[in-house]
Amino acid sequence: MKDIYASVGWTKHTKEIIKHVFEASNVNAFAMIDDRIVGFGRAMSDGVFNAAIYDVIVHSDFQEQGIAKQIMEYLLDKLSNVSCVHLISTTGNEGFYKKLGLTKIKTGMARYLNSALAAEYLE
Repeated sequence: MKDIYASVGWTKHTKEIIKHVFEASNVNAFAMIDDRIVGFGRAMSDGVFNAAIYDVIVHSDFQEQGIAKQIMEYLLDKLSNVSCVHLISTTGNEGFYKKLGLTKIKTGMARYLNSALAAEYLE
Protein backbone atom coordinates (compact mmCIF):
# COMPACT_ATOMS: atom_id res chain seq x y z
CA MET A 1 0.00 0.00 0.00
CA LYS A 2 2.91 2.31 0.66
CA ASP A 3 4.00 1.80 -2.95
CA ILE A 4 0.54 2.78 -4.17
CA TYR A 5 0.66 6.04 -2.21
CA ALA A 6 4.18 6.72 -3.50
CA SER A 7 3.15 6.01 -7.10
CA VAL A 8 0.88 9.07 -6.99
CA GLY A 9 3.37 11.26 -5.15
CA TRP A 10 2.12 10.78 -1.60
CA THR A 11 5.46 9.89 -0.03
CA LYS A 12 4.88 10.76 3.63
CA HIS A 13 2.75 7.69 4.35
CA THR A 14 4.76 5.22 6.41
CA LYS A 15 3.61 1.65 7.02
CA GLU A 16 2.67 2.66 10.55
CA ILE A 17 0.58 5.62 9.38
CA ILE A 18 -1.16 3.51 6.74
CA LYS A 19 -2.00 0.83 9.31
CA HIS A 20 -3.32 3.47 11.70
CA VAL A 21 -5.57 5.32 9.22
CA PHE A 22 -7.10 2.14 7.80
CA GLU A 23 -7.74 0.69 11.26
CA ALA A 24 -9.40 3.97 12.26
CA SER A 25 -11.67 3.89 9.20
CA ASN A 26 -14.87 1.88 9.45
CA VAL A 27 -15.38 1.42 5.69
CA ASN A 28 -12.45 0.22 3.58
CA ALA A 29 -12.29 -0.76 -0.08
CA PHE A 30 -9.46 -2.62 -1.79
CA ALA A 31 -9.06 -3.25 -5.51
CA MET A 32 -7.13 -6.41 -6.35
CA ILE A 33 -5.61 -7.72 -9.57
CA ASP A 34 -3.96 -11.16 -9.42
CA ASP A 35 -3.86 -11.12 -5.58
CA ARG A 36 -2.12 -7.72 -5.62
CA ILE A 37 -3.66 -4.59 -4.13
CA VAL A 38 -3.68 -1.96 -6.89
CA GLY A 39 -6.00 0.59 -5.31
CA PHE A 40 -8.01 1.45 -2.24
CA GLY A 41 -10.22 3.95 -0.52
CA ARG A 42 -11.54 4.43 2.97
CA ALA A 43 -14.26 6.25 4.86
CA MET A 44 -15.19 7.19 8.39
CA SER A 45 -18.84 7.42 9.34
CA ASP A 46 -21.25 7.53 12.24
CA GLY A 47 -23.51 5.31 10.12
CA VAL A 48 -26.46 7.71 10.17
CA PHE A 49 -25.77 11.39 9.59
CA ASN A 50 -22.23 11.93 8.34
CA ALA A 51 -19.38 10.24 6.54
CA ALA A 52 -16.15 11.35 4.94
CA ILE A 53 -14.30 9.52 2.17
CA TYR A 54 -10.51 9.60 2.10
CA ASP A 55 -7.56 8.29 0.08
CA VAL A 56 -9.21 6.99 -3.08
CA ILE A 57 -5.98 5.98 -4.80
CA VAL A 58 -5.07 3.65 -7.65
CA HIS A 59 -1.45 2.76 -8.42
CA SER A 60 -0.22 4.86 -11.33
CA ASP A 61 0.35 1.70 -13.41
CA PHE A 62 -3.35 0.79 -13.16
CA GLN A 63 -5.07 4.15 -13.61
CA GLU A 64 -7.58 4.91 -16.36
CA GLN A 65 -9.11 1.41 -16.08
CA GLY A 66 -12.21 2.26 -14.05
CA ILE A 67 -10.73 1.00 -10.78
CA ALA A 68 -11.17 4.27 -8.88
CA LYS A 69 -14.78 4.41 -10.05
CA GLN A 70 -15.38 0.90 -8.70
CA ILE A 71 -13.77 1.86 -5.37
CA MET A 72 -15.97 4.96 -5.11
CA GLU A 73 -19.11 3.03 -6.07
CA TYR A 74 -18.35 0.48 -3.36
CA LEU A 75 -17.77 3.17 -0.72
CA LEU A 76 -20.90 5.10 -1.72
CA ASP A 77 -22.93 1.89 -1.65
CA LYS A 78 -21.71 1.10 1.87
CA LEU A 79 -22.63 4.66 2.86
CA SER A 80 -25.94 4.70 0.97
CA ASN A 81 -28.03 5.24 4.12
CA VAL A 82 -25.84 8.04 5.47
CA SER A 83 -27.45 11.46 5.12
CA CYS A 84 -24.30 13.42 4.18
CA VAL A 85 -21.09 12.13 2.62
CA HIS A 86 -18.14 14.53 2.39
CA LEU A 87 -15.00 14.23 0.29
CA ILE A 88 -12.11 16.60 -0.37
CA SER A 89 -10.84 16.04 -3.89
CA THR A 90 -7.22 16.37 -4.84
CA THR A 91 -6.69 19.25 -7.24
CA GLY A 92 -7.69 18.33 -10.77
CA ASN A 93 -9.90 15.37 -9.85
CA GLU A 94 -13.07 17.28 -9.07
CA GLY A 95 -14.70 16.24 -12.37
CA PHE A 96 -14.23 12.55 -11.56
CA TYR A 97 -16.17 12.90 -8.31
CA LYS A 98 -18.84 15.08 -9.94
CA LYS A 99 -19.55 12.25 -12.42
CA LEU A 100 -20.24 10.02 -9.40
CA GLY A 101 -22.89 12.37 -8.04
CA LEU A 102 -20.89 14.50 -5.64
CA THR A 103 -21.07 18.29 -5.84
CA LYS A 104 -19.31 21.28 -4.32
CA ILE A 105 -20.59 22.47 -0.96
CA LYS A 106 -21.27 26.07 0.03
CA THR A 107 -20.13 25.97 3.64
CA GLY A 108 -17.11 23.66 3.62
CA MET A 109 -14.37 24.72 5.99
CA ALA A 110 -11.01 23.24 6.87
CA ARG A 111 -7.79 23.73 8.74
CA TYR A 112 -4.47 22.43 7.44
CA LEU A 113 -1.33 22.19 9.55
CA ASN A 114 0.76 21.73 6.39
CA SER A 115 1.25 25.18 4.82
CA ALA A 116 1.59 23.80 1.28
CA LEU A 117 -1.77 22.04 1.59
CA ALA A 118 -3.30 25.18 3.10
CA ALA A 119 -2.08 27.21 0.12
CA GLU A 120 -3.51 24.65 -2.33
CA TYR A 121 -6.91 24.03 -0.74
CA LEU A 122 -7.92 27.06 1.32
CA GLU A 123 -9.34 30.29 -0.07
